[in-house]
Amino acid sequence: MSMQVTALAAASILESTPLSTSRLSLLVDLSSLLAREVDFDALLTTACERLAKALRSDRASIWLVDAESGELVTRVAVLPEVPALRQPIDRGIAGYVARTGEVVRVDDAHRDPRFDPSADKATGYTTRSMLVAPIREDGSAPTRGVVQLLNRASGPFDDEDERYLVALATQLARAFSMTTLRAADGGNPGLVLQGPFNRIVGRSERLAAVYEKVQLAAQTDATVLLRGETGTGKGLFARAIHVNSRRQARPFITVDCTTLPTQLVESELFGHERGAFTGADRRVPGKVELAEGGTLFLDELGDLPLDIQGKLLRFLQERTFERVGGRQTMRADVRLVCATHCDLERFVAEGRFRKDLYYRVRVVEIELPPLRERGPEEVEALARHFADHYSTVFHRPSPRFDADAIAHLRGHDWPGNVRELEHWVESAIALAPDGRITTRHLPARHSAAARSAPLDEPPPSGRVSLLDSPPPSTTTRGGEAPLQGEVLLPLTLTLDDAARRYCEAMVRACDGNKTEAAKRLNVGRNTLARALKGKEQA
Repeated sequence: MSMQVTALAAASILESTPLSTSRLSLLVDLSSLLAREVDFDALLTTACERLAKALRSDRASIWLVDAESGELVTRVAVLPEVPALRQPIDRGIAGYVARTGEVVRVDDAHRDPRFDPSADKATGYTTRSMLVAPIREDGSAPTRGVVQLLNRASGPFDDEDERYLVALATQLARAFSMTTLRAADGGNPGLVLQGPFNRIVGRSERLAAVYEKVQLAAQTDATVLLRGETGTGKGLFARAIHVNSRRQARPFITVDCTTLPTQLVESELFGHERGAFTGADRRVPGKVELAEGGTLFLDELGDLPLDIQGKLLRFLQERTFERVGGRQTMRADVRLVCATHCDLERFVAEGRFRKDLYYRVRVVEIELPPLRERGPEEVEALARHFADHYSTVFHRPSPRFDADAIAHLRGHDWPGNVRELEHWVESAIALAPDGRITTRHLPARHSAAARSAPLDEPPPSGRVSLLDSPPPSTTTRGGEAPLQGEVLLPLTLTLDDAARRYCEAMVRACDGNKTEAAKRLNVGRNTLARALKGKEQA
């Protein structure tokens, strides 16, 4: 559902109300937030603040039904005294609305037998009048939560307020379907929060530390370096840092360093003057200028040409630059977030990346874990999230995974990480018009037989010889002698098997010392262990 659809649906209901302009703008603002990787606390805080103002009430809060615990929880609310509240769904007026789906409007809450004073006791606040509506897509849909207003400024809540709140609650329910708040299984009431940032799914322990760093980094203007394998979501986390920072209302400009022709990199970043080079028939601002006041995201920083690295370093140090062909020194207030899957330390040692720039960009360093290290539960949660998304995009029925399909997904190593999983699920939804996904809709995994092929397997069509030129990293470590030898590999091996055998040869060459072998291969010990895993399980 697009932002335009949300606004038009609301407009049809609100067009006759005196406050339609301010109230409609609230829906538009919320819709724009739902398209970004905003912290859910920030999202719901904005909703509550704007809602309270639009209906002239003292406070507003959104209670969600936690499908896992069955409780009502305020992930956020306009409650300065406490960060969050929980209450059983069988208590209070909010609980009554969540259970029955009825709208409740009371002028004196303390005289209503359904009122629970626990929240007032916890906050020190005094509730007088209340207007509470269920959050659900239509009258027969499961309740996802409730939205409530407290203490109208000028008398009790009226019929107009009630109509608006019901309309807003319906739009909120539809909007939640665009987020990573997943509806409860089996058509039951409630929602499952799949992660603290909208559009980023994951609750594993490995991601918990990432979320904490992202939230802390977002509160500052420190330069951030995101590291991780291709497909781990570095772009999503970069945007999450931006939209949860003070710069969120300003531009977020992305530069993919892998796609820039060498001769145009400087112009792309810093712009150029008319006549600066052949074809420059007008002045063009660079990405740095376009990001003024916001965030500049340099994706795959390791591919930035060496001669441009010095100019980027100057910008980081002084926040000044010149356009290509220009003489005027310009300034820009820009926050820099970088990402790379490369081994920058090796690049520095080889002279391919400036050491001074390396230290400048890794002020805050955040390592994103590969999908295989986040656990099979996370794989399944992501698969279901992508399935829900693409079933809407492709107008398919509600998706259902067979048990064998889930097992197939959970057992894959995911060398392409989240991006690979998303493509698998997108393809499966496209190929399953009835919404039922089985293994026949999914790509085949490497067979166990191929992974455990014996080392003395005869080569049917020849061998490839990897003469020990050592890995590039071994030539940069002072005092170490390069390894010598030869590794013969059958041409029929898969890439995974070839990597495993090469790693085995390196371990043997290091007299069984896996730490030293990992060091010479320029990989982590865990990466080496995974490469060797096929043989150890055989």
